[in-house]
Amino acid sequence: MIDDNPNDVELALDALDVSPDTDVRVASSGAEALRLLTDRAEPLPDLILLDLKMPHMDGLAVLDAIRGEAQLPDVPVVMLTTSGDERDIQASYAHGASGYVVKPLEFGQFRAAMSTIKAFWMGLNRRPDLR
Repeated sequence: MIDDNPNDVELALDALDVSPDTDVRVASSGAEALRLLTDRAEPLPDLILLDLKMPHMDGLAVLDAIRGEAQLPDVPVVMLTTSGDERDIQASYAHGASGYVVKPLEFGQFRAAMSTIKAFWMGLNRRPDLR
């Protein structure tokens, strides 16, 4: 998960009901995320949740860098953001996003959205082994 807002990260992790056997990495900036994602000692993620609106390096710049990495272009990246602006949605898909989810403001709806993301991307979705 790549998000500069610690409150949003905490809510997302709570809503995902992360189990002890699930390894979740969190980066609070684009630069930190790219260091983690390009570290050959780190396993490739099964899914990246990426905030769009971040300082210094926004989500689109991070997405471009992810898609430009030889071992990362097929890792699903779901934009998880407060922006429902059509231009942001179109730009995200144009830059290679796998999905786009607007963060609901109400926690029950946020929890439901995170549950759906987890169920689809970590359960129903099938993709080739990237390791």
